[in-house]
Amino acid sequence: MFWLSTSTVARLRDQLRAAGQKGMVSVATAEEAPDVALLEAEYGPLCEAMYLMMSADGDMAPEEHEVLGGAMRNLSGGALDGDLIEKLLDRAKEHADFHGRESRLRQVIESLAQDKARAEVAFVLAAAIAFADDTIADEENETLDAIAEGLGIDEARADELLDAVEKDLSAAQE
Repeated sequence: MFWLSTSTVARLRDQLRAAGQKGMVSVATAEEAPDVALLEAEYGPLCEAMYLMMSADGDMAPEEHEVLGGAMRNLSGGALDGDLIEKLLDRAKEHADFHGRESRLRQVIESLAQDKARAEVAFVLAAAIAFADDTIADEENETLDAIAEGLGIDEARADELLDAVEKDLSAAQE
């Protein structure tokens, strides 16, 4: 099992949660409407990985939802508004309900593993979701372990990734 630096993950969680609290409302006009299919293809697997982490313990806390919303908004440079994020979440839930959580987790991992950078982003965001409500349930720890193992991220690399996040967060606050 991975040992997560609570200070690092807490700072990431807080930053993403603040972005998620800015509202899950639609801000695009009809003329600015993004290509939903492209956004789903680009961000759907990341959203689904975070959804699977959120739902791992059967309790999707509001804080987890806020962290996910902030992460999706930050990742997309604001292209994903609240409505689109909710659509991605609904799709993730439908996939998990229809195919089963374990099957979807394997499929999402397989999809993300094809791109090392996206895989590492998914791992870090899953860790932030796991810590969103200040408690990492056993099911969340197991899910995080499965994500890391499936993506080929060992404990040393996980520490490097979280240290890099810590450094980035410290620089952003200066």
